[in-house]
Amino acid sequence: MEIVKQLTEEFKLRPDHAENVVKLLDEGNTIPFIARYRKELTGAIDDQILRQFADRYEYLQNLEKRKGEVAAAITEQGKMTEEITLAIAACATMTEIEDVYRPYKQKKKTRASVAIAKGLQPLADYILAQEGDPWAEAEKYISEENGVETAQQAVDGAKDIIAEMVSDNAELRKKLRALMENHGEIQVKLVKDDGKGTYDMYADYCELIPEIKNHRILAINRGEKEDCLRVKIAFDADVAKRVCAAKYVKSKGECAELIKQAVSDGYDRLIQPSVEREVRSILTDRASEQAIRMFEVNLRPLLLQPPVKGKVTLGLDPGYRTGCKVAVVDDTGKVLATSVIYPVPPHSKIEESKRIIKDLIAKHKVDVISIGNGTAGKETEIFVAELLKEVDREVSYAVVNEAGASVYSASPLAVEEFPDYDLTLRSAISIARRLQDPLAELIKIDPKSIGVGQYQHDMDKKRLDAVLGGVLEDCVNSVGVDLNTASAYLLRYVAGLNAGVAKNVIAYREENGKFTERKQLLKVPKLGAKAYEQCAGFLRIVDGKNIFDNTAVHPESYEKAEKLLSLFGYTANDVKAGNLKELPVKIRQYGDDRAAAYCGLDKATMNDIVTELLKPGRDIRDSLPSPILRRDIMSIEDLSVGMVVEGSVRNVIDFGAFIDIGVHQDGLVHVSEITDRFINHPSDVLKVGQKVKAVIINLDVKKQRIGLSIKQLNKSQQAK
Repeated sequence: MEIVKQLTEEFKLRPDHAENVVKLLDEGNTIPFIARYRKELTGAIDDQILRQFADRYEYLQNLEKRKGEVAAAITEQGKMTEEITLAIAACATMTEIEDVYRPYKQKKKTRASVAIAKGLQPLADYILAQEGDPWAEAEKYISEENGVETAQQAVDGAKDIIAEMVSDNAELRKKLRALMENHGEIQVKLVKDDGKGTYDMYADYCELIPEIKNHRILAINRGEKEDCLRVKIAFDADVAKRVCAAKYVKSKGECAELIKQAVSDGYDRLIQPSVEREVRSILTDRASEQAIRMFEVNLRPLLLQPPVKGKVTLGLDPGYRTGCKVAVVDDTGKVLATSVIYPVPPHSKIEESKRIIKDLIAKHKVDVISIGNGTAGKETEIFVAELLKEVDREVSYAVVNEAGASVYSASPLAVEEFPDYDLTLRSAISIARRLQDPLAELIKIDPKSIGVGQYQHDMDKKRLDAVLGGVLEDCVNSVGVDLNTASAYLLRYVAGLNAGVAKNVIAYREENGKFTERKQLLKVPKLGAKAYEQCAGFLRIVDGKNIFDNTAVHPESYEKAEKLLSLFGYTANDVKAGNLKELPVKIRQYGDDRAAAYCGLDKATMNDIVTELLKPGRDIRDSLPSPILRRDIMSIEDLSVGMVVEGSVRNVIDFGAFIDIGVHQDGLVHVSEITDRFINHPSDVLKVGQKVKAVIINLDVKKQRIGLSIKQLNKSQQAK
């Protein structure tokens, strides 16, 4: 209950809503299912907040578990006290609980453990009491048997014990961490040039820890990992030692002086290196979480880009020496033809390449060409733009992000899908398909290879995979999946299913033919009642026996949906015929609350059902901005400062956003040029795939850099 109370406060929820979410999670319900079909219990929390809630809930559960383990370990040693019990209960992080446990951990041989073995613990306690002559007391501990030959050796051993006690003090470590985080300074030196000038800005760099940006932390970490940078945290040691000494020094005299010496040694030798590592770890974790969040923010709209439906597509995977790979796919993604052309240097077989592409366009009635934006992409785009001027058919083209295409083409999944094609042609097929249905194609690629993140290869793999897996799951379930055409790989991301059950669904479909009703899923091996409850609403059956099966209406609500229809004189046939335009008006006139109560529904679920019944088979992506299809091209030489350009957001990062404006090099809108109003992050305003207009404010053709401004364009338009 304490965890529920904490979650309620942190997420600013009603107590009953927080309690319900915890209960639903404990019962094994998936995030998409809870978000979509249990709105009345959660207060309609969206899937992203639910994932944050679930992450935090798991952390707090693990924290409580660790508290129990630490308490048990200390109790087993017979050292548990009321003070320690309270300290454990007060711990809010894993780091704090480890601080409490630190003095009781089994340690390797240390200077302090050696001194304790020599029987010097009582002398250390005597010095800490600060009530007598430490040197006279030390004489009592001279022992040939214990290896203590002089009073100085005895005092030195006692100081080693005190130094470790200071280092193990949980309260002090917490205070010093906070001081270092708030007042420390990151200092960086360049020790090796990587030959590319990657770390030039960090050659002699320092910045206060509270002010350093997350992306700089990750860049510095990478430079350090590559042995190019040397990094340390600078903090006033005298201040830290005074803080430590104040905890133990209670008087003046020789005992106090010895304690100060022990504190100084303990800080330099034990505390400072350890706390610096902890602060570096905290900064890295914070920066990594921000980078992962940005990856999530960019990946979601990329996956949800509107599909280019009903068009025969020709995919081009550009290349220089090995040529440009070609694949034509029909409007369902089925491969119709493949080829290789050589329109760019060193071959430059332009006329031959034009003839091949023209023949493919004519033969297969190609509507759109999808060009990968990688190596030789610009030259290939120029070739296509020129070619289209010579084609009678109305054909346009789009440049798509080809990131991950080569990774996919060499994967076991690609081999399974296209065993008869070589991996270069598989890339061209993927490039064509990712224009037709970005979600269905990009889902096959490791998200880290899709190219919308920063420093993704430096992240904790388990954490990154968990977050990105959640994004994939949310996107797949928000769109819905055609049960009769979906691949096993796509089905595995449907709520309640996994890779094994997804394969069973495909096997059942191949053996028994197309699904005609959702309830047939219950006949699939290992797909039980719980899995059916979670997945059924997200799986669509087009032209099935029940029109509800082609909507997001959950089977548990079918009877209630029918009751709602009959209340206003409609039937399922009216849903099929699209005769429900007046339904929302009739419900409003009748009264929303009254209609919901009559049907046994909560109002949120009733509204969802109405939305689905109005447009069976609807695709939420259709309401988003569609990809920019072009027929002509610009080069960076065609641009000039002051020119207004239109493009789409390619990637959002901490310091701005990259915009595809139709030339090979993306333009950069710095965060300071996005808007006049204050924003916490560029993602507050811009999303991947969003169409924007901007003015070019600086241009460096030699370095291929384009600086853009959205706010200056808006200002000039307002002035007019």
